[in-house]
Amino acid sequence: MSERKVLNKYYPPDFDPAKIPKLKLPKDRQYVVRLMAPFNMRCKTCGEYIYKGKKFNARKETVQNEVYLGLPIFRFYIKCTRCLAEITFKTDPENTDYTMEHGATRNFQAEKLLEEEEKRIQKEREEEELNNPMKVLENRTKDSKLEMEVLENLQELKELNQRQANVDFEAMLQQYKEYEEEQKRREQEEDEQEMKAMLEQAQNRRLLADSDSDEEPAKPGTKPVVKAKPTDVLQEDPQPQSKKLKTESWERSVGKWNSKSQLAALVTARKQKLSATQVNGAENRGTTTSTGSLPSTVSTTSSLSMLGAYTDSESD
Repeated sequence: MSERKVLNKYYPPDFDPAKIPKLKLPKDRQYVVRLMAPFNMRCKTCGEYIYKGKKFNARKETVQNEVYLGLPIFRFYIKCTRCLAEITFKTDPENTDYTMEHGATRNFQAEKLLEEEEKRIQKEREEEELNNPMKVLENRTKDSKLEMEVLENLQELKELNQRQANVDFEAMLQQYKEYEEEQKRREQEEDEQEMKAMLEQAQNRRLLADSDSDEEPAKPGTKPVVKAKPTDVLQEDPQPQSKKLKTESWERSVGKWNSKSQLAALVTARKQKLSATQVNGAENRGTTTSTGSLPSTVSTTSSLSMLGAYTDSESD
């Protein structure tokens, strides 16, 4: 039984390797390789930014008829991550870099463009000097003049530095500090003056208000009301003012008795024959009212006393 993993193969005795046909592959054959974006770029189709270091499955091919010092130049094809547009760039062995070819624009290459422009100007100048000796003289005079200007500017900068070196920065700081303190002191004085002016205005207003109150005429004082005793009502007084005071004091102490509703609520009268004494009292009351010698308050008190006697007789 033969082995599954054979290391040695059988070659027949008449084997000729020259007779094996060779595989003919095209020169522009493309290979699929895994690479990272060598620089920042932006897609021209959709404007998507592709940053340096992003990985792609790219197709690689050898550029035909382009060689630098025997080194071949390779071209790479990638697709945009957003719109799948094709982007191509190739190697630049002369500058050890990559060059954008199609489908996108390279970002952040201002420094590189400046260097390329300087190289181009230097190359043109060398070509002109090689064929025109007068151009060489003109360029030398320009260079010497530019050198003189640079030296003059350098001398001015040195003088300016020397002037600044003689300046006392501590004295300047001290002067600025004193100026700040003086300004603060002035502000405080202004604030104090404003406060004083405001206080004076308030005092003046208060004095004016006091003087106005003093100039107003004094109101006549009310006479004190003499509180009369309830028993003073029984005494006769010919003056009407004294009668009024007595009635008011009686009404305050006892109350008004001229309303029948209040008396009806307080006393319940029984239907009973009047006695001889009561008849005589009624007659006496009629005589007093007809003569009019006693005031109205006396008639009120007599009726009150009769009412009290009537209630006492009923209780007996």
